[in-house]
Amino acid sequence: MKNIEKMKKIGILKKIFIKLCRKLGYEIIDQNNFNIPTLNKNVDDELSKLGKYSINLPLGIIKTTRKVKSIDIIIRTCTSVNMLTQNKKRLFEKEKIEYTLRTIKSLLNSVIYSTQLEDLEIKFTVIDHDSSEQNLKKIKKIFENYDTKFKLINLDLTKFESKIEKVNEKGENVSVNQISNMANINQSLLEAKNAKDLIYFVEDDYLHTKNSLSEMVLTYERISTQLNREIIICPSDYPYLYTKAEYTQNFLGEKNHWRKISESLCTFLTSRKMVEKYWDKFVSMCEKEHYPFEKPLHDIYEKELCISPIPSLALHFTNVNSIFGLSPNINWKKIWEENEN
Repeated sequence: MKNIEKMKKIGILKKIFIKLCRKLGYEIIDQNNFNIPTLNKNVDDELSKLGKYSINLPLGIIKTTRKVKSIDIIIRTCTSVNMLTQNKKRLFEKEKIEYTLRTIKSLLNSVIYSTQLEDLEIKFTVIDHDSSEQNLKKIKKIFENYDTKFKLINLDLTKFESKIEKVNEKGENVSVNQISNMANINQSLLEAKNAKDLIYFVEDDYLHTKNSLSEMVLTYERISTQLNREIIICPSDYPYLYTKAEYTQNFLGEKNHWRKISESLCTFLTSRKMVEKYWDKFVSMCEKEHYPFEKPLHDIYEKELCISPIPSLALHFTNVNSIFGLSPNINWKKIWEENEN
């Protein structure tokens, strides 16, 4: 009987202690069972709260000062062109529309995966060039299935063609496919001017993990708060990042590790402030074909922080042997099948 009364007293004292910790803004961990009673969560759960704080054990809590208000997801599509600069087949050897649909579906799955994103304003825009009506209907159907609105823009190439130099930095003629790609990027930058906060520029051949968007948004808040600056996030852990030894910096995100990189392709997340700050540099990528094509981005990364996740949050569908494609140490076949139409 005495033991029962003793246990009751301990239980009451524990509840009082937890309430006191909550009022004082402290979090406590029961290391016996990895439970956090102040949050009513386990350590493996999502501990951070979008717009309020970031928690990473055992480093503790960071109060968020850089709060993300919204995210505009701008997807550039062109289902009529299989590969922009190569004749090789993509991983899984499907028609281009299949990669486009799974790109969109994986992003929509990522939106609904995390409760963290429920109160975040998320807008989808698809900028399409030369896709058939049949394929556009398939794209529309994906959004309808998820009860998600999106804005479709049919790219008007004539608005941009005259602004594009027809001879590239290597002295070669710029291909028709590259001209349309540069025009599409230009249109996406113009759309970004209407964004309120974060912008995710996405090509239509990137398969995303379910936690990709929540990890990127929460990591953006965490690292921007720590550094007191805007940053750029690349979602892929590209194979080429391991082809040479170079100095880097390491960061802790929500669940992933992140590292500083000096190069990326044209799928990345950043803020409207960053786009406005380097507007001329971003647009220069749409007016002249540099070598490499993304050189204006790399110039920005010399001044601003760009980070890439380990392990990857997205797979770029190129040929299996491409150094720009298959991100290592993830079962991409499983994620591919999860996003089957």
